[in-house]
Amino acid sequence: MSRGDDIGRELRRFGANVRRLRVEAGLTQERLAELTNLNTRTVQKIEAGDINILLTTVVRLRNALACSSADLLGA
Repeated sequence: MSRGDDIGRELRRFGANVRRLRVEAGLTQERLAELTNLNTRTVQKIEAGDINILLTTVVRLRNALACSSADLLGA
């Protein structure tokens, strides 16, 4: 297994956690994008595990979803 495979798996897991928490919070992707000052397409890519994001974006997601970093990371 390559390092790239590990990273891809973690990105997909993170994205799935964002989606689950967003749905549980009753938010649309558009509303989450507004709350985090991100583009809706960026939220879609995060949920799909297609992009690597900055720590500052993790913090914005954590605040908007009222969750812990562990909830997002699945730790």
